[in-house]
Amino acid sequence: MLQAARCIPQGQGLAPALIRRAPRLVLDWDLRQKSRFFADTTNGTRVGVFLPRGSVLRGGDVLLCLCGTLVAVGAAPQPVLRITACSDTHHGHAHDPAFDLMRAAYHLGNRHVPIELQPDHLKIEPDHVLADMLRAMHLNVAEVNEPFEPEGGAYGGHTGGQGHSHGHAHGHEHGNDDHPHAH
Repeated sequence: MLQAARCIPQGQGLAPALIRRAPRLVLDWDLRQKSRFFADTTNGTRVGVFLPRGSVLRGGDVLLCLCGTLVAVGAAPQPVLRITACSDTHHGHAHDPAFDLMRAAYHLGNRHVPIELQPDHLKIEPDHVLADMLRAMHLNVAEVNEPFEPEGGAYGGHTGGQGHSHGHAHGHEHGNDDHPHAH
């Protein structure tokens, strides 16, 4: 059994050929949120994952095992609700798809629902009460089987969505201490 205790987010710094040859763990969202679990790779190798508490695995991450073996992580298709904007007119008014999706994300966020944000759709875990709420907001809600990569949150560091993160400079690199600011 392999023992993985370190995650390399999105395989950063690793040669793509190494990642392609690595055994794969294809896991649903529930399992990828756990810090300690056992699972089998697609070739049948048992892996014990022992990450720091609070760790979340994303599709594209790579686990480093104690023996030096790399294990690629994939997001497994799972039941989700795919939410898209309605293109019909309602009471004589055309919908604004971007605004409708933004409004849905706001209401789901207020309920602390894990949500995957995409430019043309949202995804959440199946919930008939939320599906009814979204349909009442004139959104299309479809039950599908797709990978689920919800957002990591503003303070979560390693974010979801497209599996990438963005650095944000704050001017410290210019050595200008005349205008300090707080974070």
